[in-house]
Amino acid sequence: MAGFRALAEQVRNPRLISTQRRTALRKCLERFAPYGHRATWHHLCTRAGIATYDRTPDPERLVAALAELEEARTLWLAYEDEFAARRRKEKHDGIRQPSALDDWHRRTWGGCDIVPCASPQRHPAARLAVVLRSMIAAMESGCRAATARCAAAPASPGPRDRGGPGARAGLRAVRVLAPVSVLAPETLRAAHGAGRSPRPEPPAALRPAHPPPRGRTLGHHRTMLQVCLNGPRTAADSGAVPMSPAALAEAARQAVAAGATDIHVHPKTPCGRD
Repeated sequence: MAGFRALAEQVRNPRLISTQRRTALRKCLERFAPYGHRATWHHLCTRAGIATYDRTPDPERLVAALAELEEARTLWLAYEDEFAARRRKEKHDGIRQPSALDDWHRRTWGGCDIVPCASPQRHPAARLAVVLRSMIAAMESGCRAATARCAAAPASPGPRDRGGPGARAGLRAVRVLAPVSVLAPETLRAAHGAGRSPRPEPPAALRPAHPPPRGRTLGHHRTMLQVCLNGPRTAADSGAVPMSPAALAEAARQAVAAGATDIHVHPKTPCGRD
């Protein structure tokens, strides 16, 4: 599987056709997508002037979108290296108990879903590096909300949002939230004096309310109709591939209603990895 740098070279390769370079850029989002795959793609297309579903966009616009993505990735990876070094020092000093922020860093490590967006069309309009820099500053200062520039940034309009004066009315309340930094002084003092909290008891196993669906029988054999909702495919292959838990649940409901007795899914990260 090609890494981010190899895919970036494909985006810049003038010997490839525009469709191949577009696909390479979308696959870059499987390695780094601060807003999630689809929201980051919508953001890059909006800023570079590319139609979201244009299969043969201008190569120069693709390179411009890639440059913005690379700038943000360089910033975020440098911050991750710095955070990891300081976290190692904290463990050396005796602060070994993980916190909720450590779990947040683990889930976003590499740059996936740093600023989750409820809708692919609702995201900050500023450059990715500007938003991430504001996020890092908020985390380091111990604030729960990002700076005013990031919090007040209007959402980027999509192709359907450019109709009239009120088309963007519902897209103005976009905020970027950050947890309290584990590196803040007050958090470090609290961690030094905190004991290990007891582990909660796991809930008792519950018997399913309904028995599993019965398959149709042919003689002494039982048949099963299985549906695979996504498989190894991602949003780069088709916008109809269900990626989020809500989309997978809806696709499973439709499949069962159509007669499926078994569901096979590939859970995905926000960047589209299995």
